[in-house]
Amino acid sequence: MSNRKLIGRVSATEKYPSSCDDFQFWLSDDAVLSPFDIVRVENKADDSVTYGVVQDILHITDGTGHLSNYVSSDFGNVDTTPLTRRLSLSYAKVSVIHNTKENFMPVFESSPVYTADNDDIEIALGLDNIDEKTAIPAGLMKASNNISVPIKYNGDFLIGPEGAHMNISGISGLATKTSYVMFLLKAIQHKYKDDVAIIVMNVKGDDLLHVHQPNEKMTPTQREEWDTLGVPCKPFENVKYLYPYRNQKDKLYANTALPTEDLAEQFVAKQAANFVYTFEHDIDKVDMLFSNVDDPNYTIESILNYIDYGQEFRGDLSWTDFKDKLKDFCSKGSSKNNNSSILIQSWQRFRRLINNSINDDIFVNAISSAKEQHQVYLSNEVLNINGGEMMVVDIAGLTEQLQCLVFGDIIRSVYSLKHGDFDQEDRYSKKPVPKRVVIFVDELNKYAPSTSSKNSPLLANLLDITERGRSEGVVLFSAEQFRSAIHERIKGNCGTNVYGRTNAIEVSRPDYKFVPTVYANMMTRLKKGDLILHHPVFKTLLKIQFPFPSYNQGGSK
Repeated sequence: MSNRKLIGRVSATEKYPSSCDDFQFWLSDDAVLSPFDIVRVENKADDSVTYGVVQDILHITDGTGHLSNYVSSDFGNVDTTPLTRRLSLSYAKVSVIHNTKENFMPVFESSPVYTADNDDIEIALGLDNIDEKTAIPAGLMKASNNISVPIKYNGDFLIGPEGAHMNISGISGLATKTSYVMFLLKAIQHKYKDDVAIIVMNVKGDDLLHVHQPNEKMTPTQREEWDTLGVPCKPFENVKYLYPYRNQKDKLYANTALPTEDLAEQFVAKQAANFVYTFEHDIDKVDMLFSNVDDPNYTIESILNYIDYGQEFRGDLSWTDFKDKLKDFCSKGSSKNNNSSILIQSWQRFRRLINNSINDDIFVNAISSAKEQHQVYLSNEVLNINGGEMMVVDIAGLTEQLQCLVFGDIIRSVYSLKHGDFDQEDRYSKKPVPKRVVIFVDELNKYAPSTSSKNSPLLANLLDITERGRSEGVVLFSAEQFRSAIHERIKGNCGTNVYGRTNAIEVSRPDYKFVPTVYANMMTRLKKGDLILHHPVFKTLLKIQFPFPSYNQGGSK
């Protein structure tokens, strides 16, 4: 049975005519409507149906001004009911999004306007044209006429090959950015199984360090929402955790906020390892430590090139040896400095930055064979990821410089994996390389800020992913508090954009110019769990809700 209800008729006036793009209609007094609701208008001329999305709702009377309304209430007596009711009505402004016959003639005056039912919403948004083989649940759209419609992304435009990459922005805590991305990743893991591998960066406490465990706090109603969207309400499968090595036995040699007893369980189950960096294996990644360091004269880049090709830095060295050799270039009159043709001041600055960065326990002279330390190379773990698996890399306890190093290491390793640019013995997994690898990183503003240096190696890698990754099976899911703080080319190449609650200053930025004013204002007061979606297949912005997380969220909140 259809849930359509006649709620008003089209109103076209000399001052506000109907057009191909929009129209207005007056509402019956008992009608209940909200922005983002979809309405249906039947066109008798060609038996087509025009669908529109409500952008604004207004109420007017025949009062010439507030003074006349004041006088009609017995000169401002708030307890008085006016003897004569003013002529008044509510009307809505609507943006046209679809016509069933692709006929976008303006809708006629007095044409009846109905609320949309489930079938109408699917047709209006183009959901009926999405192949179920690629459909990925996006959330539930709840309309004012008490219907809930499961919204689906077209997977070809979310994780490739037609389009790819997703960005979500919103203020911390209320926007539930991480929870939404994890819901999507769970849907992707369920849908694509062995075709997609997932790499997640944990940046806050132990938020994402229990994702293999079920959420015991789920209510029956919350579980029903998962069923409605066709995704099992279960934790993630095939999860492995990677922690920065720390030389403290009482924390099982891991730099993490995860409780020791939970960490011990993961090691026993062979679900976890501690990653380290050695000079021999990782010297070519040192440039990532300077991703957010300003280098206008390219002096750091020159030094890094010299290190790559200079004879002084070859051989069986340790990080301590590396620092000692750098010291030789920082003394006046040094023959080594004279050979390098780089100013002493530049070497001194470089050495100072290196000493500040390479002082963490993750930098070891050689990888340990001691089983209780569980030491591995992060890049080797990435090279051996298989389809259907999830890897969670904990960087919450690292400095910003080291976080850049780890993130850059992951990106380069994923590209090496997809391009086959690695020694075959490094990939001991006998399974084929995953068709797609999805990388999720929170706080993207740290790695690709709008003010990022043009010669930042990490920015170059991120641009490569967003501009060419979809065709190569490398997909970036990212989140940040303020979209305006992200590099233009990064967010410009994200096919899907999601907006959570933000503040009034943010919505005044150029990034939100395309958003209708009413929608932009609504962004400043969205409820927790409400999001606004912008996806290539959808013909308008949508407001949705998504299910409560199905995994254990830890205790760091």
